Amino acid sequence: MASETASEILVASNRGPVSYALGEDGSLEARRGGGGLVSGLSAIGPDAGAVWVCAALGEGDREAVRRGAGEPGVRMLDIPSEVQDAAYNGIANSVLWFLHHMLWQTPLEPVFDTGFRQRWEAYRAYNRAFARALAAEAAPGAAVLIQDYHLALAPGMLRELRQDLRIGHFSHTPWAPPEYFRVLPDDVAEELVWGMLGADQLGFLTQRWATAFSRCAAVDPERIIPMMPNPARGSWIEHSPTGRQPFRRTWIGVHGLGADAEFLRARSHEPDVEERMAALRTEIGTAPGGGPRKTIVRVDRTELSKNIVRGLLAYRTLLEDRPEWRERVVHLAFAYPSRQDLEVYRAYTAEAYRLAEEINAEYGTEDWTPVVLHVKDDFARSLAAYRLADVALVNPIRDGMNLVAKEVPVVSDAGCALVLSREAGAYEELGGDAVVVNPYDVTGTARALHEALTMPDAERADRSKRLAAAGTALPPQRWFLEQLEALRAMGA
Repeated sequence: MASETASEILVASNRGPVSYALGEDGSLEARRGGGGLVSGLSAIGPDAGAVWVCAALGEGDREAVRRGAGEPGVRMLDIPSEVQDAAYNGIANSVLWFLHHMLWQTPLEPVFDTGFRQRWEAYRAYNRAFARALAAEAAPGAAVLIQDYHLALAPGMLRELRQDLRIGHFSHTPWAPPEYFRVLPDDVAEELVWGMLGADQLGFLTQRWATAFSRCAAVDPERIIPMMPNPARGSWIEHSPTGRQPFRRTWIGVHGLGADAEFLRARSHEPDVEERMAALRTEIGTAPGGGPRKTIVRVDRTELSKNIVRGLLAYRTLLEDRPEWRERVVHLAFAYPSRQDLEVYRAYTAEAYRLAEEINAEYGTEDWTPVVLHVKDDFARSLAAYRLADVALVNPIRDGMNLVAKEVPVVSDAGCALVLSREAGAYEELGGDAVVVNPYDVTGTARALHEALTMPDAERADRSKRLAAAGTALPPQRWFLEQLEALRAMGA
């Protein structure tokens, strides 16, 4: 049942647009978030009365909920910390993230034991809390846009509570192919598919990920019928839990989130970015005989899927096989720690740092540091590196999209060459003008780096312009509105 102040537009995600820090004196400090979803939601304007349902992620958030100190338009859920931890770290990040990025070492993992079942029940409870909150906040016939793998069950749970709502779900990650998806216990795989099919509309970043979901759903042809009536309009899946009429229809859409060119170009010329550029130029130094060194730039979180270690190995191979690049190129590697509460991420981060130090010890000279590694997240410094980039290295093992691949060509002062993994979602849009690599092939990536470094200036500039145009074709505001408009056009 809707509340008296029910909303016509609702967004649900694990992380919200604001977080709170608790000071030593008990005061609360609100910190605004960023990202494509925040930018996208701003497109509907403050008068739309949208509500964002999210989780309280820390003690500051929980205290804000207890004090009723939340901001207008944000409904923060104080889910018990043990439930949240089991759902978020135990299932979303340790199972579903690994599943869709195909990162398991299958001789040893995963292990679906009693502990997994307990964590799965917490994941259900977590999704149920969101479904109930959305049901309470939504006006009759409201549009609800649920985000990502953390909330894959919420569409189905919400559908059971509110048949009248128009429900969308967007996946910001890849979707596993059916042969990998079925590593999950059969009942869990089925529950995930049916949870997603509670939506009227499912959105994916690329056609590849949309097709993978449709193929996963097609394993039950008596109850689930994927259809492709017209690729220009998208596809749909007809389904019925009982296999009897009437079948419901879920539309499958592809919305390739792009970079915000206007914001990036303006932000990248602010004074703090200019300061970071000066500092980076000092770290890069000059080549023997004078003149600037070439720069290979990567900006990533130290997530397992980003393939930072193989990128460093490829750079070392470049220096081994092409000694002419020694002292004439610098690898600006920004590897910002991520998910350090998980041991496998801590170990991976440590290995990336160790390898960077090893390359510097092996090849560095008194006035040349081959790898300039920064580990503290600094957006202004990232933009400075974008502007200095001759080559951008984006080589993920598997990535839903990868906005860095779209952002660097927009910001680069002289135009940059893009070395891009064919396993990044961005490959569908940018592959024609990138130097494409197999992310597992270290020697192939080293050859690609050499090709990118030696690309003629005019060709690099032309490619960079085309990359920037393709990468900004669907900026966050239009990306969000495109989905919202499609959902509003549907019947309940």
